[in-house]
Amino acid sequence: MADYYRDVVRYLRDNGYEFKRQGRGDHEIWWNSLSGVRVTVDRKLKSKVTANEILKDAGLPKMF
Repeated sequence: MADYYRDVVRYLRDNGYEFKRQGRGDHEIWWNSLSGVRVTVDRKLKSKVTANEILKDAGLPKMF
């Protein structure tokens, strides 16, 4: 089964997002200081649909 966490985090970082803080459980909060947009990323991200939804919430195009 694929793990999309590293790819999503790399894509977020490349687009101006930075790690803000640890969330509940396996979740992390990432935010973009320029746009003020905040997204939650699960460290156990196994679904490409969920990965694309995170990117959509971040205002970025689909990657998977």
